[in-house]
Amino acid sequence: MHAYDTVSEALTDLKDRGYTTDFNIAFDKLECSTTRKCLYANDFEIVEHYRFEGESDPGDESVVYAIEQKSGTMKGVVVTAYGTYSEPVSDDMITKLSIQG
Repeated sequence: MHAYDTVSEALTDLKDRGYTTDFNIAFDKLECSTTRKCLYANDFEIVEHYRFEGESDPGDESVVYAIEQKSGTMKGVVVTAYGTYSEPVSDDMITKLSIQG
């Protein structure tokens, strides 16, 4: 696994390595921000993950996930906050993201 100092550094390198789809968590699925295609917990694997701690601001605490659709047709990233500022998600997504996050 790579080591990154910042979220933007991780996102740039992952994009260069083919993780080009930007996903957002939409409660029980990941939704592509441009195509609106969705992946449910059983549709994808977490290939890599990187946790960033906010040195001075807890709002900067986040996790970057490199995601691959099981069929191999889509690769992308999702960035989530953790702690107080985390997004509401379903139990299935919590389980999936906490396995490696």
